[in-house]
Amino acid sequence: LFVISIVGVFWWLLLFIWIAIPLGSDGPGIFKQKRVGKGGKVFTCYKFRTMKQGTKQAGTHEMSADSVTRIGAFLRKTKIDELPQVYNVFRGELSLIGPRPCLPVQTQLIEERQLRGVFSVQPGITGLAQIHNVDMSDPVKLARWDARYIAQRSLPSEFKIAAATFLGSGSGDKIRS
Repeated sequence: LFVISIVGVFWWLLLFIWIAIPLGSDGPGIFKQKRVGKGGKVFTCYKFRTMKQGTKQAGTHEMSADSVTRIGAFLRKTKIDELPQVYNVFRGELSLIGPRPCLPVQTQLIEERQLRGVFSVQPGITGLAQIHNVDMSDPVKLARWDARYIAQRSLPSEFKIAAATFLGSGSGDKIRS
């Protein structure tokens, strides 16, 4: 229902952003990146491109602020860059709420998540760690928050996380200055 609602109501916005991104910087409007999902399975995650074409594949906390495009800064701040992930939800690779999927190169985070059973659940577009401003720059701390989410997971907690995200909680992944 979430996927149908987003696409049905905001199709025009998705189309506008997809067209606007390449007008502001070279490259496609949609960004594809390999991520680690449930069971450690790697999948392709889709987002609106917020960084300049040719930026290295690494965690956001490892990127410099000048990598972000002008429209990308707005999309990140408003979290609109995440909307194409509804396609991943439709494919069953992501859920709305869950631990954010990491990159295959983030080996320390993968190890910490394996230790805590985080890969036993579907990753999400947003999660408990994100609304508490915990990003991927501290793998141990993030894995602990992800395990905490799994331990307290319930329908009311999912609604709280979704509402907090919608209302602007969490600053997103930090970018180096």
